[in-house]
Amino acid sequence: MRFLFFYLVLATCLQADIRTDVESFFEQHCYDCHDDIDSEGGLNLVDLKFDPENPKNRAHWEAVFQRVETGEMPPKKKKRPEAKAIVDFLEKLESPLIEADREELLKTGRVHARRLTAREYENSLHDLLGIDIPLAGELTADAGEGFTTNAGTQQISHFHLDNYLRVGAKALDEAFARALDGDKQFRREYSAKDVTSPGRGNNRGPQFWKGKAISWHAQLQFAGRITKSRVPDNGWYRITIHNLDAVNPGSDGYLWGTLQTGSGFSDEPLLYPLGIVEATTKPTTHTYEGWMKKDHMLVFKPNEANLKSLPSKGGNFTFGGRDFEKMGITGFRFEKMTIERIYPVADRKLVRSHLFAGLDPNELKTDPSPDLSRLIRRFASLAFRRPVTNEQIAPYEELAAEQLEAGKSFPQALRLAYHAILCSPNFLTFVEKPGPLDDYAIAARLSFLLWKTLPDGQLRELADEGRLHEPEVLHQQIARLLAHEKSSRFIEDFTDQWLDLRDIDATQPDPRRFRNFDLPLQGSLKAETRAFVAGLIAENRPVTQLLKSDMGFLNTRLRDHYKMKEVKLTPGGGLQKVKLAPVHRSGLLTQASILKVTADGSVTSPILRGVWVNEKILGRQIPPPPESVPAIEPDIRGAVSIRDQLAKHTNSTSCASCHDKIDPSGFALESYDPIGQYRTAYGDKKNSANVDPSGVTPDGVRFQAFNSWRAIYLNRSEVLTRAFAKQVLSYGIGGKLRFSDRPHLEQIVTRTSQKKYGLRNIIHAAFTSEIFLNK
Repeated sequence: MRFLFFYLVLATCLQADIRTDVESFFEQHCYDCHDDIDSEGGLNLVDLKFDPENPKNRAHWEAVFQRVETGEMPPKKKKRPEAKAIVDFLEKLESPLIEADREELLKTGRVHARRLTAREYENSLHDLLGIDIPLAGELTADAGEGFTTNAGTQQISHFHLDNYLRVGAKALDEAFARALDGDKQFRREYSAKDVTSPGRGNNRGPQFWKGKAISWHAQLQFAGRITKSRVPDNGWYRITIHNLDAVNPGSDGYLWGTLQTGSGFSDEPLLYPLGIVEATTKPTTHTYEGWMKKDHMLVFKPNEANLKSLPSKGGNFTFGGRDFEKMGITGFRFEKMTIERIYPVADRKLVRSHLFAGLDPNELKTDPSPDLSRLIRRFASLAFRRPVTNEQIAPYEELAAEQLEAGKSFPQALRLAYHAILCSPNFLTFVEKPGPLDDYAIAARLSFLLWKTLPDGQLRELADEGRLHEPEVLHQQIARLLAHEKSSRFIEDFTDQWLDLRDIDATQPDPRRFRNFDLPLQGSLKAETRAFVAGLIAENRPVTQLLKSDMGFLNTRLRDHYKMKEVKLTPGGGLQKVKLAPVHRSGLLTQASILKVTADGSVTSPILRGVWVNEKILGRQIPPPPESVPAIEPDIRGAVSIRDQLAKHTNSTSCASCHDKIDPSGFALESYDPIGQYRTAYGDKKNSANVDPSGVTPDGVRFQAFNSWRAIYLNRSEVLTRAFAKQVLSYGIGGKLRFSDRPHLEQIVTRTSQKKYGLRNIIHAAFTSEIFLNK
């Protein structure tokens, strides 16, 4: 008791000493704006006690620390403290703040509980059961901003639970039906005559012409629909288009279009993408795989902007035996088409193995209980990502036994136990204790991070042996997971959220201003960025190549959009790795996907783009603007530059402190329009203001254009490394990074500096850090 009293007194004295130590700094540089009278921004430093054990109090001091460290406080218009004074101030605060934050982290953990995201849930059920039906879209939607893995933005409501019950039952119905009744089969070959529309009536499908089918470019709704391609059931299908070539592709020799699926009629107008199609004058066979709903058909047509269309008037159209090739209409010509039902995850034999582990339900002994218990234990261990105790599985065994006693069949009893397991918090959430993670929790974190699914046999075996946490073993497993084809799930999911690629379809470019924007281009944007990020990681390129790289990925549609005719590509070759001259097109920030998601479809905003670059690339968190500050409405005519409007907006000190960070990178990117094309002026030629991409970085370095802005940050590898590590760690740990993570982040920067800050090295350093290996 005396010791506790002594400790409390000592802690109070130390806190008082720290408050006294920083008092002179506050008096000289802070109280003019933040005393008990003015309290600008709601911050009163005079009455702010130093009590880091109190989370709210600690948050205030962490904010003060960070604003002094980044140079925001004192403001630039005020007299700046000497460098030594700033260092002394920060040193006095940093250690006690880190210590208090770490103590709380050890007690409570970073997050209370994180649940599976919709994608993780779907992948897990696919791997557990061997099924392939879409499930993610039937669950309650994850958060639309930030990382869906962030427990702080996740919710668990009765809507979630109801959906888990329903979707889990649907998944098990599919698995048991396939295992017991067999897989449905479908394969049909359609000749050119089969897929074409007759010569009379309302022709929306391909034309039968000279022994082949030709799908012409047309402005008619549902043009290109193939009514005889309806499929008999929901499922995955492989569509093969035989000997496809382009009719009237133009001087470049290639033609782009789309393959979609839908009802094909106005009572259900939505069309779902199966793929973008590039045809050349050389006949080639193309294969696509995708999910089709029962009774949906294929819609296949050229879909480039500004193509010459069929001469239709009104809502109806007939071919009338006309030679549209001679009329200069563009089209896709092919010999035949094949549609085949496929099962991409597992065949029936493997599904049975997932459910029954080699056991034949029809050949059971008189007492099936031992087999039932063995299967339930096996399934629960896989679903819960760790060995289960007798106590844990007892309720599921009892549930199944009751079903058998009630006269239910062995598969019915087993299915009910499996369903209960899939509704357990041990499956739906990550069960982790505060402090260092055990090997099973590490296996789950790694697998759900890099494969978006349950740990595989090798991870489980290493966890059983208690070896996974060993540094050498951990590095080997990270390398193995990254090298596997399943890591494409990580690339897709991470870039969707880190780079906001999931918002690529959220805005539609104004068709009057951007007439060259089309569906094949839109479908190419995400593919370019994902391939680029995957390539940088695979080749362990330096983190600076996120901003500038001689490596790129283009197809002919992207090359045309970027006006980069000098880049050599093979027409019909799809997305191809190319070597770029880093002028206007090099690195993430000049890719159209990024430039589109940071605009609204009509105009650009240096504020939106500046906030995005700061938070996603440079690692600076920008606070939301005060509610009293109105938004800036850009001049869509382009007669007044956004810079002129911002100059009036940022006159106040409260606005300027943030805009000093936001605006420079936003101005630098003003040379790119809302669909990512390079420009030198806003608006049309008659009524336009010139683009001015110059500016000054927050630390006072001037630049004239995007290239010179980029050159500044190419010399700041540690800034880019720290920012990327923060992103990938936030995505992987299920929560935000904290003040006490600062030393660990600096260790990651130091470790990777010896290897030229390679992106793969940063990932390895991040996933073997204390941040990742502790809750």
